[in-house]
Amino acid sequence: MWNLPLPPLTKGGRGGSLHQQNNASNSSNSSSPLSKGGRGGSSPHFETITELLTNLDANLCRSLLTDILPNLTLLDPACGSGAFLVAAMKTLIYIYSTVFGTSKFLNDHHLNNDLKKIEKEHSSLNYYIKKRIISDNLYGVDIMPEAVEIAKLRLFLALVSAAQNVSDLEPLPNIDFNIMAGNSLIGLLRVDDAEYEGCGTQLNLFHKTYRQVLEEKNRLISIYRHATTYSQNLQSLRDEIAEKKAPAIENINKILLEDFQQLKIKFEQAQISGKPIKRTLTLADIEALKPFHWGYEFDEILHQRGGFDAIITNPPWEIFKPDAKEFFAAHSNLVTKKKMDIKSFEKEQKKLLQDTEVSNAWLEYQSNFPHISAYYRSAEQYKNQISIVNGKKAGTDINLYKLFVEQCFNLLRSGGECGIVIPSGIYTDLGTKQLREMLFSQTKVTGLFCLENRKTIFEGVDSRFKIVVLTFEKDGITSELPSAFMRLDVDELQRFPSADSLQVNVELVRKLSPDSLSVMEFKNEGDIRIAEKMLQFPLLGEKIEGKWNCILHREFDRGNRTDFFQLQPTNNSLPLFVGKMFHQFTKTDEPAPYWIEEKMGRQELLGNNKDGNQILDYQCYRWVHRRIARNTDSRTLITTIAPPRVFFDNNSTSIDLGKSQISQKEMLAFCAICNSFIVDWFIRQKVTTTLNMFYIYQLPVPRLTSGDKYFCDIVQRAAKLICTAPEFDELAQEVGLNSHREGVTDEIERAQLRAELDGIIAHLYGLTEAEFAYILTTFPIVPEAVKQAALAAYRTFAA
Repeated sequence: MWNLPLPPLTKGGRGGSLHQQNNASNSSNSSSPLSKGGRGGSSPHFETITELLTNLDANLCRSLLTDILPNLTLLDPACGSGAFLVAAMKTLIYIYSTVFGTSKFLNDHHLNNDLKKIEKEHSSLNYYIKKRIISDNLYGVDIMPEAVEIAKLRLFLALVSAAQNVSDLEPLPNIDFNIMAGNSLIGLLRVDDAEYEGCGTQLNLFHKTYRQVLEEKNRLISIYRHATTYSQNLQSLRDEIAEKKAPAIENINKILLEDFQQLKIKFEQAQISGKPIKRTLTLADIEALKPFHWGYEFDEILHQRGGFDAIITNPPWEIFKPDAKEFFAAHSNLVTKKKMDIKSFEKEQKKLLQDTEVSNAWLEYQSNFPHISAYYRSAEQYKNQISIVNGKKAGTDINLYKLFVEQCFNLLRSGGECGIVIPSGIYTDLGTKQLREMLFSQTKVTGLFCLENRKTIFEGVDSRFKIVVLTFEKDGITSELPSAFMRLDVDELQRFPSADSLQVNVELVRKLSPDSLSVMEFKNEGDIRIAEKMLQFPLLGEKIEGKWNCILHREFDRGNRTDFFQLQPTNNSLPLFVGKMFHQFTKTDEPAPYWIEEKMGRQELLGNNKDGNQILDYQCYRWVHRRIARNTDSRTLITTIAPPRVFFDNNSTSIDLGKSQISQKEMLAFCAICNSFIVDWFIRQKVTTTLNMFYIYQLPVPRLTSGDKYFCDIVQRAAKLICTAPEFDELAQEVGLNSHREGVTDEIERAQLRAELDGIIAHLYGLTEAEFAYILTTFPIVPEAVKQAALAAYRTFAA
């Protein structure tokens, strides 16, 4: 008798529904039912693998062993060294072992015959199961050939470990055409027969059609994959396959080249100075991309079955663009990503570029990006990469994880399921808005589990960084999605999703974030009730006639303009007011890092308009917020009123006074509301690391003005907190204070004023005491005394 070890169910094995397959002779065009939407038949429905395996009967065992499991296809398109494939194998071992073990006791004639045959041909069932999984079920692709070889080795080692003695060993499975090297993101998903046959090298294939080419390739690979003895000349067979594939891949590369050319993409050769030189792309340029043509390499899966049954992957997360520091670090140990400032780096870069070899390598490195980036932005298979907000493109940086999300969708069959590990920007960032629309309208999101990296789940990643395990089923619609945010323990994935998981309603997402579809990080049903209560007020992005509006403005983008951004002040320069120079209601002691000549600043702001000494915004008091912020910091939304005669950089977003038509009193009230715990709580459910304009536009904020309840109470307190220096005298007088001397500088008094503002604003939004007390608990770094003072103030204003 075989000893059947049953390893514990891994996280990859819990999700998805399972359907019993009654008709084992169903068409091969259908896909494996070991997930939702399986092949045909009205059959029992199983929510988990555990439920399936505890309800096994003879019919289901036969279906699993003869049809479902042999045809199950599981892919990692960024497989690296194979960690996810090994984990998937462990889950499948559990399933196979349980089905085989159960079959022994069912006294079924067909099952008994099958088991006897396997027992006769294989001395170790454990070895047989692992070999079958590796051969039949697992597929992987990676751009690094070395990683692919390691992945295959890891699978082989896992297989050999199943042998208890030498007699258990069998020839290793031939998986060179299961685990392959290539660029998963570039290559044809479908190969058109007519296009292929219109290419020039078909004469070398004796005029064979594309279908004939595929059939011959698949026949040879099938022979290679199922070779059962050591004596067969596998190297010769592999060489023959490579020889047959070479002209076919050349033809397909020509089709891909035509695709690039139809998109009007050129090769851009970088120059030491000036614009790059553009030229027509060549076949050699396409070959250098190492394209992986899914429609050719895995045509049986993509064409005959419609795609893979399941995808699990942890793709790369970096932005696709040249990284000068990273490149030059390889040529100088003086360059580091974290410690060298821009000027020091530029100096070292110029020195390195004097070396002809380094200079040529740098130009070649830069030239590898523009045509690929253009393809990612315009190819039909990546139509959800660029977000359109209010008619404008947003978040145009190409991030590899975003490409992999869409490519996984492309590679799945209808009803197939994906599990992907990616940054939390997938549910918050403006640049992923179109991907969220795809996920909501073309898939059923089955799980959104967010882990904070405080327990160093990912080494070398900031502890505050948030990682998401996203799961979805292709060709569904998401009305609500199970979610868990800010989790710390990866073991919680074993219990997610469950009946108690928080369900986020997509309709509510559309109301809270109509422009971006950002998903708020709700922790519980109470969060959702508070958010719905806040929606009594319009979002700041909504323009309202007869009221002040919030039109945000970026003044100067800080860059390498040493003539514009000066390190030392002059008699005619003004400071650049950056984020570190202010906090809520106050300026900090940080000095200005740069200064701008006022005349140059005015010219830039006026553009083509004539300078008639008109008053510009920089000469006035302005609301400003700090763009760099995290929801794990003490406070996230940090705003104040800046004094006149300062300029802002791109990390200090300001309000356009003329377009917003907001008075100084209204601006003070606006500042106080933004700095409140409740509004900060709201935005902390959305923001990841950068508080861009669109987050501000999605805040539900009352447009308070003179005569409104609480308006004067809020304005007076905010003014006393802000007007504490002579430069704020005019603002102080505007609200009825004599001068900045009536502003409050005593820390105890300031704390009381802030507590009162938080209490008033909680009432403004209609929060109950329990709701406000709960919000205060979500600010763990804020001192308890501060939170208790705010709660006491709430009670005072409730009287």
